[in-house]
Amino acid sequence: MWGPLPTVTGNLSSLEILNLTSNYFNATIPVQVSSLKNLQTLVLEGNMFTGTVPDWLSSLPLLAVLSLKNNSFHGTLPDSLSNLRNIRILDLSMNHLSGQVPDLRNLTNLQVLDIQDNFFGPQFPSLHTKLVALVLRNNQFHSGIPVELSYYYQLQKLDISFNGFVGPFLPSLLSLPSITYLDVAKNRFTGMLFPNMSCNPQLALVNLSSNLLTGDLPPCLQSAPKSRVVVYERNCLSSGDQVQHPYSFCRIEAMAVKILPHMHKEERRPFSIAVLASIIVGVIVGVVALVGLVFLVIRRLNAQNTAKTPATRLPSEQFSTVDAAKLIFDARNISQTMKLGALGLPAYRTFFLEELKEATNNFDESSLIEGSHGQIYKGKLTDGTIVAIRSLQMRRRQRSQSYMHHIELISKLRHSHLVSALGHCFECFPDDSCVSRIFLITESIPNGTLRGCISGNRRQRLNWTQRIAAAIGVVKGIQFLHTGIVPGLFSNNLKITDVLLDHNLHVKISSYNLPLLAESREQVGVGVSSSGLKGNAQARGKDGDKNDVYDLGVILLEIIVGRPITSKNDVVVARDLLIVGMKADDIARKTIMDPAVGKEWSGESIKTLMEICIRCLHNEPSERPSVEDVLWNLQFAAQVQDSWRGEPQSNLQSPDLSSQ
Repeated sequence: MWGPLPTVTGNLSSLEILNLTSNYFNATIPVQVSSLKNLQTLVLEGNMFTGTVPDWLSSLPLLAVLSLKNNSFHGTLPDSLSNLRNIRILDLSMNHLSGQVPDLRNLTNLQVLDIQDNFFGPQFPSLHTKLVALVLRNNQFHSGIPVELSYYYQLQKLDISFNGFVGPFLPSLLSLPSITYLDVAKNRFTGMLFPNMSCNPQLALVNLSSNLLTGDLPPCLQSAPKSRVVVYERNCLSSGDQVQHPYSFCRIEAMAVKILPHMHKEERRPFSIAVLASIIVGVIVGVVALVGLVFLVIRRLNAQNTAKTPATRLPSEQFSTVDAAKLIFDARNISQTMKLGALGLPAYRTFFLEELKEATNNFDESSLIEGSHGQIYKGKLTDGTIVAIRSLQMRRRQRSQSYMHHIELISKLRHSHLVSALGHCFECFPDDSCVSRIFLITESIPNGTLRGCISGNRRQRLNWTQRIAAAIGVVKGIQFLHTGIVPGLFSNNLKITDVLLDHNLHVKISSYNLPLLAESREQVGVGVSSSGLKGNAQARGKDGDKNDVYDLGVILLEIIVGRPITSKNDVVVARDLLIVGMKADDIARKTIMDPAVGKEWSGESIKTLMEICIRCLHNEPSERPSVEDVLWNLQFAAQVQDSWRGEPQSNLQSPDLSSQ
């Protein structure tokens, strides 16, 4: 499709996903798009849009994904981008944007920032520390990098190559707890590397080439596994087998870097005029080429249209009301399911009632899962997949469209540490097509609960390394419920019996605070939660994230002491033991720990877990740590434990530092 984006797009008030990837749309983005207040995903990459990045994007309150990649936007970015509080992915790469990146520290939900192949600079962007991927490749940055970059504990990918960054290289980037991809090539970083530097075992790529680094290449990079790519050529290192400059080269170049900022503006003026002239010529040539390209594209499309036979259309009467809702729902989730394909799960879809009846032998009682909350059946699909099918009886008579916003939320619950949603099915009354039951289809996790592997009757208990890995998995699952979906799910009343393990002892959370449950006839919230609040939604609604942190603390408590924690009194007694243990030595702490873990633990790792557990269980919600703080402490404990055992982390039960 080509031409300007129609202004009537702004009339689609319920639109949540707008994906126009790889077309020939041109001109500016019409301001009418700012009327789409429900828009969560805006993907316009691979077109020919022009103009500046619109200032009115900040008026889209729910926008979580914005990709303007590979267009012809120019100019500077509006400061209003800092108001996109729900934004998670911001991709502005491969445009002609320039100037200083606005202050984005307020965007605390931002996980991916990609602005490569532009003309941004000169200063490093101001960002918050929760980023997962940061790509600044091929711009015009030529400042130093901030020391705060060493505290980006969730950062998995950092690419700042092909710029002019100067100043000392930060060795701590090599050992960030989540880093897997680090590319700083083609800059002017200085400083010495030392043999005692450490690296994250999960690093898959390290590119230090074409800088001004001296010293010795750390052993963790020299003796890297075959799966890791390490490039360090064209520095001045004294070890390694890749091509290096002599030491004098880096010393002289490092001195030149310090002199360059003092050059006079008058000396650079002729260069700027020459560049401007070349740009003008390039624009003229580009316009001529573009006109020719459009002409060829139109001819090609016309030729294809004349060769095509008319498409066969099905009469609209063949689609029932439920089928129409299914088509709309599946279309809205194409973008979402594509992004989730890395989990190895099938795309979320609508199931037919006949499929579920066949999978459960017509919902036979023998298919009911013993001890489950509500009616949950174990089913086997025609392709052999074993699933869990939860039946929810609806209180009110409403049509399927009334429940689509609930289904939209459920469809996003797909993460490596959640029992992920696979689909849903509506069962309707025959007289008026209102929904009588909703079936939620999820993964089936076969290996019991985390409690069973820690304080239950199972012969094989989890060792200390596996327990830390399990705790990390639980925290990552909670982190996704809070920040990985819009709106987030808080006050999830998490208990250790809600944490399941698969055959690989990989933990998955099976219960969360779904609004749809309140619409059903199930009694939800009964029983004692970890924080001692009995089904009081109002009490748990306030400080929802801190309530989940408290629940995490109770789970950590049971992981440490190895016995069931089933009451508020149990929590108080066990927490007081930990407080006493923190003031004692390792021998005294050993008496508090579960004897089943044996001697395979380090004093530093158990001390770290005890400390963060006590903080999670603080009576004042405001004094409890954030989920990110808990995750960082657990990852630190895992690395300390790994170092103590002297084994590579990849050979242990992985804490899965790369999944998000």
